[in-house]
Amino acid sequence: MALLAAAALLPGCSIISPVPAIELIKAAGGAAHHAVMYGPSQASNTVFHEPMTLSKLCIEYRPDGHIVDFVPALQAELKKHDVDSRVYEAGTPLETCGAWLKYSAAIAWDTTLFGNEYQPYLRQAALTLQTSSGRTLASSQYRLEGLLEAGKWSSTRDKLAPVVTALLTGE
Repeated sequence: MALLAAAALLPGCSIISPVPAIELIKAAGGAAHHAVMYGPSQASNTVFHEPMTLSKLCIEYRPDGHIVDFVPALQAELKKHDVDSRVYEAGTPLETCGAWLKYSAAIAWDTTLFGNEYQPYLRQAALTLQTSSGRTLASSQYRLEGLLEAGKWSSTRDKLAPVVTALLTGE
């Protein structure tokens, strides 16, 4: 008891909270915030025209994407589906590859919880799979939506994973 009284008289922070319920609520709130901000993503507006077994495809590079890890994340997800990919600049003749993956992406900037530096994050992405003749096989999108913006700080790869799966399988 004397130790508790002595600790209460010390200036500064105390490791003993007078109200444990408040500490529990703060911890639960932090865990819920983390779950929402780093939660799973989902594909939207998927259009799957026809199945096509792909073992390789070409990606048309867009230098205006502004997301350093976008193409590597895209290639890693394609590889997970056993699809090899090569990256080519826009304007490369379509006959170079049997299938092309074209994309657009948009970023936004914000600070993380308890952070003070702005960081970019993927806000939306659209993927379109086409044949070398220009016929669209499938398209799918990722879009950060909702009041809570679930998954805002998830990795680019985690955001693209369901979109690539939808693009290749229609699911």
